[in-house]
Amino acid sequence: MIPDEQRLNKYGIWLRKISFDELLEIINILKADMSIVGPRPQLVRDMVFMTDEQRRRHTVRPGLTGLAQVNGRNSISWEERLAWDLKYIDNITFIGDVKIILLTVKTALIRHDGITEENSATSEDLGDYLLHKGEVDKDVYDKKQCEAKELMKIL
Repeated sequence: MIPDEQRLNKYGIWLRKISFDELLEIINILKADMSIVGPRPQLVRDMVFMTDEQRRRHTVRPGLTGLAQVNGRNSISWEERLAWDLKYIDNITFIGDVKIILLTVKTALIRHDGITEENSATSEDLGDYLLHKGEVDKDVYDKKQCEAKELMKIL
């Protein structure tokens, strides 16, 4: 991936900072491919690194915002993000969704908390994260990346 300094101009950095780039997801919400609240959609290359329990997050429609976004977004670990997603799907309620929407406004639009990882406007892929932490070795990482590429051919 190209570093943020090379791929994002000042305008792009500003759009990411206020999460305005996410508003295009409204099209997916109107098409019913996404909901307003739910686990954020993940790349196939992330899914191949998830445990069966973590993949439960894909049993509900992905959302524009969710518990992971209002509890740290990109500033928390992958394990924490996935745990927040599972907590959400185990406790889905209308009132809970309203609270998450209000917290999203407060967190992303007013305070900008956790929008970016340190020195990056976007989050590190799950596989890269696990490789850097030493939880998977290079051979497993390469095998999973190939598995993700094969899955993409099917999709």
